Amino acid sequence: MTQDPGNLLGGEGGFDMNALLAQAQQMQEQLTQAQEQLHTMTVEGTVAGGAVTVTTNGVGELVSVDIRSGQFDGTSEDDLADLGDMVVAAYRDAKAKADALASDALGPLAGGLPGSA
Repeated sequence: MTQDPGNLLGGEGGFDMNALLAQAQQMQEQLTQAQEQLHTMTVEGTVAGGAVTVTTNGVGELVSVDIRSGQFDGTSEDDLADLGDMVVAAYRDAKAKADALASDALGPLAGGLPGSA
C-alpha cells in the first residue's frame, strides 16, 4: 500500500511554502525582539563580598565597574594585581549570568534551528 507523498507534506495541498515562510519570518521577529531586550537588561557579578561589582547587559557587554571604597589603597603592586584579578572574576560572574539569561530568552526560539544544540 502506497501513500500520496503530498499527504505526507501537509495534507491535500501538499507542502505549504507560504506558511513555512510566514512562520520563519515570525520566528525572526521574535528573535530580534529578544535580542533587543537582552541589550537593555543588566546583570551583576560580584566578588569578595561586594568589594568589586561588575555590571553587564544581557549580551555580556561591560556596562560598569564598581569598587567599594576602603577596600584597596592602590599603593602596592600586589594590591593592584589583586584588584585586577577581582575585576576579571566579577566580570566572569556577570558574563555567566548574562549567558544564562540569553540562553533562557533565546533558547526556545533557537530550539529547532541547526547548530542550536
